[in-house]
Amino acid sequence: MLRAAEILENEKGEFGRIMTAEMGKTIKSARDEAAKSAWGCRYYAENAEAFLRDETVVTEAGTNFVAYQPIGPVLAVMPWNFPFWQVLRFAAPALMAGNVGLLKHASNVPQCALAIEDIFKRAGFPEGAFQTLLISSSQVQQVIDDPRVAAVTLTGSEPAGRQVASQAGRQIKKTVLELGGSDPFIVMPSANVSAAAATAVKARTINNGQSCIAAKRFIVADAIADEFEKQFVAGMQALKVGDPMDESVDVGPLATPQILDDLDRQVRQSVAAGARILTGGKRLQQPGNFYEPTVLASIPEKAVAYREELFGPVASLFRVTDLDAAIELANDSTFGLGASVWTRDAQERRRFIDDIEAGQVFVNGMTASDPRLPFGGVKASGYGRELSSFGIREFVNIKTVCIKE
Repeated sequence: MLRAAEILENEKGEFGRIMTAEMGKTIKSARDEAAKSAWGCRYYAENAEAFLRDETVVTEAGTNFVAYQPIGPVLAVMPWNFPFWQVLRFAAPALMAGNVGLLKHASNVPQCALAIEDIFKRAGFPEGAFQTLLISSSQVQQVIDDPRVAAVTLTGSEPAGRQVASQAGRQIKKTVLELGGSDPFIVMPSANVSAAAATAVKARTINNGQSCIAAKRFIVADAIADEFEKQFVAGMQALKVGDPMDESVDVGPLATPQILDDLDRQVRQSVAAGARILTGGKRLQQPGNFYEPTVLASIPEKAVAYREELFGPVASLFRVTDLDAAIELANDSTFGLGASVWTRDAQERRRFIDDIEAGQVFVNGMTASDPRLPFGGVKASGYGRELSSFGIREFVNIKTVCIKE
């Protein structure tokens, strides 16, 4: 696993070019993704032994311990938006736990899928320890039904999660699901508005806006809403959109024409329902799946931008009167993946931590994944956890052993 980390670091330029060519993320972010994937490999190489060490439990019945043992082949159905990181954050803990990894990657990133398999081969893993399956979505059920496959993990859309979970459930096989998100980004009067606005731009447009944990709903207290809106809109307007291989570009194209069509439809329908466009709001008339960085405001409940996840560089801006209204709006969603809250008030911070329905809450910072911290959501954003000690223990047999002398 340490050798896999070295390969990722040493060849991050080439891996970055493959990612950018296949799904359009900016070349700098692609290189960073390869480096982050190396970090994940190194983290589990260095910590798996401690996470999986037998745990002694002494009772009146004798000496007992809990053993963490591999369960067998685990199928991973992975998305295109972080084509290396999403896979490595599954594969590193799964392999370090002694399991076999089977990858069904998104159909538009086959070179990424094959490159990852090759990394593990070159790193010295046994033949077959990690296998890329170049199959269609319609063939996934056959793999799930195979009695040799022990469990399934999926990162993707809510419909895909429902389908895979139901198929695995019929075979009584465990699943971990990391699905969509419509993450709130809440700014209260005590916040550093300039820092919040600058971070909001990055939080909405990371990965060209195509991230499940990208901030999507910006919920701002009335007292500072005008200033935040001014800075946020200016920041979105200043972004450079263009060729993702250009080092100076901030936002590249969307991954597929269908994603562009869907985003354009959602914006047009929201405007027809009464939403206002503060900036952007249309496709760019040039080759490629480009959409302008966009901010929508005055969004009524009937608008699709109020309810649906917008997967692209489109922000939904809301104004609220107070803390209670901010929490109520933040929770008024079927999703519950992450949340970012901006406040310097200790009581407000505690309320957000306790009352926001999400798998993670970041205070005065943007939501992000970190190998050292558990990652996952609640509600329609899925269940189970990736990363940290929780992630490696998702796909092991937690075996109780009782010994009487």
